[in-house]
Amino acid sequence: MRRASARLVLLATTLLATTTACTQLVPGKPVAGEAVTRGTVDPGFIRGTDGGPIDQLAATAITDIDTFWQGAFPDTFDDPWQPLDGGIYSVDTADPSAKPPPCTEKATDVEGNAFYCPSADAIAWDRAALLPVLKDRFGDAAVVIVLAHEMGHAVQNRMGITPEAERREPQRFPTILTEAMADCFAGSFVKWVNDGKSEHLDIGSDTLDSALGALITFRDPVGTSPTDQSAHGNAFDRVSAFQDGYQQGTKFCAAMSVDNRGFTQQAFTSADDRDRGGNLPFDEMLEEITPDLDTYFKGLVTQAGKTWSEPKATPTEQEPDCSGDQGPVAYCPADKSVEIEVEEDLPELHAEIGDYATGVLVASRYGLAAMAAVGEGVEGDEAATGALCLAGAYTREVFTRQRGFGLSPGDLDEAVQVLLAYDYAARDATGSASIGPGFKRVEVFRGGVLEGTEACGLG
Repeated sequence: MRRASARLVLLATTLLATTTACTQLVPGKPVAGEAVTRGTVDPGFIRGTDGGPIDQLAATAITDIDTFWQGAFPDTFDDPWQPLDGGIYSVDTADPSAKPPPCTEKATDVEGNAFYCPSADAIAWDRAALLPVLKDRFGDAAVVIVLAHEMGHAVQNRMGITPEAERREPQRFPTILTEAMADCFAGSFVKWVNDGKSEHLDIGSDTLDSALGALITFRDPVGTSPTDQSAHGNAFDRVSAFQDGYQQGTKFCAAMSVDNRGFTQQAFTSADDRDRGGNLPFDEMLEEITPDLDTYFKGLVTQAGKTWSEPKATPTEQEPDCSGDQGPVAYCPADKSVEIEVEEDLPELHAEIGDYATGVLVASRYGLAAMAAVGEGVEGDEAATGALCLAGAYTREVFTRQRGFGLSPGDLDEAVQVLLAYDYAARDATGSASIGPGFKRVEVFRGGVLEGTEACGLG
């Protein structure tokens, strides 16, 4: 977080071009995942396959993704689905003698990458340094999501969103939009699998969380300019697109455009913020955010015709226990205070994920304080949902500010990461009710970010 100045407004997009190189790893927090196959498919149709477990998983995914589009494409576009006619390629980038797939000059061009080649209507991936890494870090679901995303680009090609169209009308088809659409299509496919319609795949709530963990890994580096021709979107935008596809379906994805789709991608606007990686030190973060939260929620409560009493932000050396187990930050109904553990867990989480991981946890407890002030209950599932949603609404406020305390590039990604990994921000005032899985927590938070307090039933 940082002091805000005149900068990008919420959901602005100005990206320019599309590339075929689409899935490349950047550092991210691993999320455990489980196997998603119930029986595998012979990978013999994959060119360059070694017949091993990775290509068996990929073949299974590709087979069911193709089956999905056999039904979804006619329903969406009123045209029959045309399977890939350029082939599927598995490339051992560790083998100097490996043959290059289409759109490349040598096998090493595929290293750490998976992509759709529009000129050949083909999909290729690195069997040595990408898919095994995804599987080890995030489970089978990550491999499935990557391949569903690449098939999404094949769908775009059939829609007429070709490289020629992108070069001719870069403002109409910026890279960040086409990548979001592919993420959206992948989400629609996963919903189809989750509904039990897939012959070979079974993706439950736990593996959904791992899939989102993989999307975070594929985000743009923090501070990437929205005008960068290779920008693909931050974690918040990519997860948002995936969830929209999961919830809304392929017709929604196909209708995405620069006119109806916004993005939160930002570049750094100051050298100081860039040098800090967009993060304030732990103590400074608490000093900045607690009075800001007080001002924000005082405004909401006053607008509702109620009286706001500023919660006393109390630092503690141990995890708060004033009202059940809420994690390292707790709202204490008895004295209307917010206790913040400042010695171990919260500072470690701050250092591991970033300053807005701390921000989301504290904001959700102030959300409980606001709910209590307007006479709403602070116990149970509805309270847990409301607190998290209000943390999202506060996030919307600080993101859109032109001056004062505001978000830095990467803060929204930190929110997604902490919500996937922990349920602290989604617990009620007793700690006994919480929202799960992480996929659902991100959905609730997104509602507050995109719609404000109206999504939370307050204001």
